[in-house]
Amino acid sequence: MAGLLERFTIFDLIVISLTACLGIASKPLVVPLAHMITGPLFIPGGVLAGGFYMLWIVLGAALIRKHGTGTLIATVQAILVMALGIYGTHGLASIVTYIAPGIAVDATFLLARRWNHSPVPCFAAGMAANTTGSILVNLAFFRLPMIPLVLSLATAALSGGMGGWIAYGVSAKFKDRMEP
Repeated sequence: MAGLLERFTIFDLIVISLTACLGIASKPLVVPLAHMITGPLFIPGGVLAGGFYMLWIVLGAALIRKHGTGTLIATVQAILVMALGIYGTHGLASIVTYIAPGIAVDATFLLARRWNHSPVPCFAAGMAANTTGSILVNLAFFRLPMIPLVLSLATAALSGGMGGWIAYGVSAKFKDRMEP
């Protein structure tokens, strides 16, 4: 584990910790609002709300710009959820449903290496993260029928992409201020 963390500076690890915590802290604020919109459509509120709390993974990865950042942020979130029992209704499945979106962010940025820090890869990373999380939660818990599932995944992709786009905008502002 020490070898994995050696490529990250103390500042990087602080940003990773902060974005992981902000992602967890934002969940109870956003999910009830999303439920008001998605409830009548018979789709889980997390597919819409996920766009907001997945943006923190994309934001951290866009700020740090080192491969593995998204996975590390998501791992910290999974550990927090499991250790604190904050959203422990998913039990051990939380480990997979939290870490997989981080892996999706890293994979998207790896595939888009040339354009890693532009709006399109951030949009795609948000889409990949939220869609991955939505698929896994559906497989583990909801098992929605086809039409609500397709609607859920379309909503997850759009809200995740928008979250990634917002993450890009925020990271661009930070990078402008951090670089001379």
